[in-house]
Amino acid sequence: MTTYRQPGLVLTDHRFPVPLDHARPDGERIEVFGREVVASGHAGPGREKLPWLVYLEGGPGFGARRFIGPQAWLGRAVKEFRVLLLDQRGTGRSTPANRQTLPLRGGPAEQADYLAHFRADSIVKDCELIRRRLTGGAPWTVLGQSFGGFCATHYLSTAPEGLDTVLVTGGLPSLDATADEVYRAAYPRIRRKNEAHFARYPQDAERARAIAAHLLDREVALPGGGLLTVEAFQSLGILLGSGEGTHQLHLLLEGAFVPTPGGPELSDAFLEQVQAHLSYAGHPLYAVLHEAIYAQGQGPTDWAAERIRAEHPEFDARAALAEGATPLFTGETVHPWHFTTDPALRPLRETAELLAARADWPPLYDPERLAANRVPVAAAVYHDDMYVDTAHSLETARAVRGLRTWVTDEFEHDGVRAGGPRVLDRLLALARGEI
Repeated sequence: MTTYRQPGLVLTDHRFPVPLDHARPDGERIEVFGREVVASGHAGPGREKLPWLVYLEGGPGFGARRFIGPQAWLGRAVKEFRVLLLDQRGTGRSTPANRQTLPLRGGPAEQADYLAHFRADSIVKDCELIRRRLTGGAPWTVLGQSFGGFCATHYLSTAPEGLDTVLVTGGLPSLDATADEVYRAAYPRIRRKNEAHFARYPQDAERARAIAAHLLDREVALPGGGLLTVEAFQSLGILLGSGEGTHQLHLLLEGAFVPTPGGPELSDAFLEQVQAHLSYAGHPLYAVLHEAIYAQGQGPTDWAAERIRAEHPEFDARAALAEGATPLFTGETVHPWHFTTDPALRPLRETAELLAARADWPPLYDPERLAANRVPVAAAVYHDDMYVDTAHSLETARAVRGLRTWVTDEFEHDGVRAGGPRVLDRLLALARGEI
């Protein structure tokens, strides 16, 4: 362990060995990284009496957020908790899983088998091993953002004895929807986010048409070696699901072109910013496992987002331009072409195909156990969340005994970041029956 300080905080880095396959506890082991955070005023004697809160980041594929000091919700949490910022297996400083490390496993088949152990079920089993090591067996509070909320729901289904309280922000999953059903619900939401964006920034419609037409005429390379196809450009719509995303997208589009001797070209500055938004180099598991998080023995996901997109011709850029319409942005969807355009994903194309074809994914949620739940649970549900379907979330909320919801349109999907202490205060009060 390494302990050090930031303004107002004392941090201790932990590394936890866990089985790759929890069904084989004596088999291969990987490492999970966690950063313990306490307020400076709690760092001395008595620190061990503070209850624990473990934070599960959204994703899949993202390590826990790196805070500098008591920022956002963390400042509120350390007033009464020892906080563990957990890098879920394969992310952050945990044993990495990416194009550079996965060939150590062997070929695509071996890589796919390895990555089958990186879903919510394995993450929760990691949490239980870590909890017993840190708390001496006492239950802890879980704060799950987005995919972290999916993990928390699985936790309630399989190991509620490890939980004191569960707080979920933008992450109540459907208990039984297939990947097809998830994306069939998603595309209308994405269309609404487009409509809201172009109503706010009508000048962006012409800019989007110009960029899409430019990309249909030529091959454009990004600074990191990726390809900016028209479909990749459309996927910048992932920004539209966050609180400031519509403004970020507008600012990105307004500086797209520069004049050159050969005519207008996409500027280096624009391409550099696009690269930062589109690259999966820092979180490849988001793409590789994205549809697998919805799979529960209902057959293969088989690139559900790509197949369901064909049911929504308004997202076809070529057809839109031919009709003089504005191509719509997409978001929260992963497609086969991602594994062609992005250098961080290209070596994983066959692995991703095998995962998309996999049919033996085990169930993630236990409706009967959730209906008998006794753990205090509070969930922030965002009124028109682009990433997680509100109707699915509310259906699940009704299925979990005692779960209390805060349904709000004050925040988008990243409300726990934007709202910070206020969001955490509200959820704690709900869970404790104070409001």
